[in-house]
Amino acid sequence: MAQVQANGLTFDVEDLGPPNGVPVLLIMGLGMPAVLWPDGFVQRLQAAGLRVIRFDNRDCGHSSKLRGGRPSMLPTAIARALLRLPVRAPYTLDDMADDTAALLGALGVERAHIVGASMGGMIAQVLAARHPDRVLSLTSIMSSSGNPAPRVALGSRRALRAILHRPARTDDVDVLATHLVQVFGVIGSPGFPSERERLHQQMLRVAQRGYHPAGTARQLLAIMASGDRRAQLKRITAPTLVIHGGDDPLVPLAAGIDTAKHIRGARLKVIPGMGHDFPPALQPQLAALIAAHIQGADTARNVPAAA
Repeated sequence: MAQVQANGLTFDVEDLGPPNGVPVLLIMGLGMPAVLWPDGFVQRLQAAGLRVIRFDNRDCGHSSKLRGGRPSMLPTAIARALLRLPVRAPYTLDDMADDTAALLGALGVERAHIVGASMGGMIAQVLAARHPDRVLSLTSIMSSSGNPAPRVALGSRRALRAILHRPARTDDVDVLATHLVQVFGVIGSPGFPSERERLHQQMLRVAQRGYHPAGTARQLLAIMASGDRRAQLKRITAPTLVIHGGDDPLVPLAAGIDTAKHIRGARLKVIPGMGHDFPPALQPQLAALIAAHIQGADTARNVPAAA
């Protein structure tokens, strides 16, 4: 792991190679550090000749922490968002997209294929709209357009309660890991349940990396403050793949359909039984879909495949 300065902040970055591979940048979702990207999934992308880069967003993991936006602000912000009123936040998804563009520059990567999950998908979409010169292709997974319509914006109450519920302690990695196992037990894939001990080990890595409730609250405020992004999505020109679980309890399938609808030429892939996670049983399929999408985008641009 390396500490990289970009956009006035410090980001913890893993450049996993291979060095001569076509670069693909992975952007993770709400409150979760880079290690939530499963190693098996990453290794399959590497096996396809891709240079995989993953990093901790601002306000999570080992990257810079900001100030303001207390967790106590969330109920009011959620209510205002549901009423389609402006929400105040220390930063927005535009700022996080600018982080990502600056990070690529700091790494010496002129352009990359961008893959984002959940909030990371939102950041990836905004990056493709704001910085098209940085994006070779876009893959948006289990994400949304910011469309405030309830059928698009709202997951199940149980799933929403799970992600908003704070752990009993934040200074004990075992307590944190157990809490995260419970969260992903609710939002995970009903058709592909993860083995509990394996999930616990993954969440232990996440907890060891650092869990910051105040930072997660600020990221959630950023999503709500960014509002409806459908106009931005219409500006995206990069070849786009939208992947969504047919049984996602947190971000409903309607959100994936809506996202693809507003990006010109986007291809939608719905995976039955998939929820809001990357279960081991689906990782080969997900990696293959993304690798094929990247290869197709490069072929369309007459770029030789990576060795």
